[in-house]
Amino acid sequence: MKTQFTIPWKFPKLVVSSICLISVLCLFYTVSFSNVPSSSNQELSIIKTIHVVEQNTTPPPVPSPKSKPPEKTNLHHLVFGIAASARLWDRRKNYIKLWWKPRQMRGVVWLDKAVKNGSGDHLLPPVKISSDTSEFKYKNPKGHRSAIRISRIISETLRLGFKDVRWFVMGDDDTFFLPDNLVRVLSKYDHNQFYYIGSSSESHLQNINFSYGMAYGGGGFAISYPLAKVLAKMQDRCIQRYPGLYGSDDRIHACMAELGVPLTKEPGFHQYDVYGSLLGLLAAHPVAPLVSLHHLDVVEPIFPNMNRVQALKRLKVPINLDSAAVMQQSVCYDKTRSWTVSVSWGYVVQIYRGIFSVREMEMPARTFLNWYKRADYTGFSFNTRPVSRHSCQKPFSYYLSNALYNDGKNQTASEYVQHKVSSSSDCKWKMPDPSRIERVEVYKRPDPNLWDKAPRRNCCRVLPTKKKSTMVIDVGVCGEDEFIELR
Repeated sequence: MKTQFTIPWKFPKLVVSSICLISVLCLFYTVSFSNVPSSSNQELSIIKTIHVVEQNTTPPPVPSPKSKPPEKTNLHHLVFGIAASARLWDRRKNYIKLWWKPRQMRGVVWLDKAVKNGSGDHLLPPVKISSDTSEFKYKNPKGHRSAIRISRIISETLRLGFKDVRWFVMGDDDTFFLPDNLVRVLSKYDHNQFYYIGSSSESHLQNINFSYGMAYGGGGFAISYPLAKVLAKMQDRCIQRYPGLYGSDDRIHACMAELGVPLTKEPGFHQYDVYGSLLGLLAAHPVAPLVSLHHLDVVEPIFPNMNRVQALKRLKVPINLDSAAVMQQSVCYDKTRSWTVSVSWGYVVQIYRGIFSVREMEMPARTFLNWYKRADYTGFSFNTRPVSRHSCQKPFSYYLSNALYNDGKNQTASEYVQHKVSSSSDCKWKMPDPSRIERVEVYKRPDPNLWDKAPRRNCCRVLPTKKKSTMVIDVGVCGEDEFIELR
């Protein structure tokens, strides 16, 4: 049986009424807003208008002036403070004259008291007398209170008001600087930051007694201008806190420690706390620019058979030709005669019988003694090798006699002459004798940008020659696949 459903009349009437009401409302809104643009159309219209206005009214862009690249650090940006003694001034001023460039460099020599003819020499920096330091305490029984005067030289130099300074450089009157190499080293660093740059002693015991983190003043050190300003403000108070310290450089180091600035080490600054001959050290110089030589009155002249000033004058010849390369070591082999050849450019060439590894050759031979004369070979702060007592293994040394520059070939030619030693002919080995070589010619192209690249030794090559008693060597940048082979 089917059930039948019926819909009451009131329900359809309600639905129809609702539809009619909605239709009327839609019609009303359509009529009311038919003349008003939609928001999206309005935004589009505004954007188009702005675009048109910009096209019509915006002037062409003015090119911004090119900013000049920052000026490279040069000698003018350095100011030297040189510690000197009135008692030794007549002798030591001759060292300064050899490296000072009056028209290019700025600085002051600080003496403990006035000297005769102390000023007016145009080949030297101006001379000034250090301030009185009698109010400062000094309690070290082994030292001298002049250390207080010397430690204040950077601050006193800063107060002279030099303009456009980037670096203050400290050195002694028996320090020989290579100014262009000093610039090369300092150019690597941001002079607007706090930098304290130098090196430690060659003597392990010196570094133990003082600090491996201290820059030794005789070897020279550099302080950036903003750091020097801060140091000058606090240094006198700092010095008063350390009356028991020995020297000037450890007082500087103590103040740097209070300022929180560590030493940035550069191996080209040389304190040379040694005695004897520097041959072993200079013939195996680190792969870094030679910046300074100290203790010139203590060590032997770097060239034999001449005094110290004459020896430094000779060194100036290669410095003027190619300062970046001075003392840089290259090692190669004369394979036909089984010889090892070491070239310290601008200084010495050494020939050894037999084949020695480069690793051994780059270690300084102990031609020098420690600052503490009772210390043995373990008393140095670097690796060394003994000087052989066997007559057949002693090197033949050829010292620089002259160097010239060939402008047409852009090449230097340097000559090295044998320094004869009587015992060198005692060898009975049945192999070619280097004593027959009387002179060595070395050809090299100057490379002023040598230290703008990653450090690497130059390569040397023994060249064939018909010249009697002469060895000819080419030194230059190593080829892409070139290396030093033992065999």
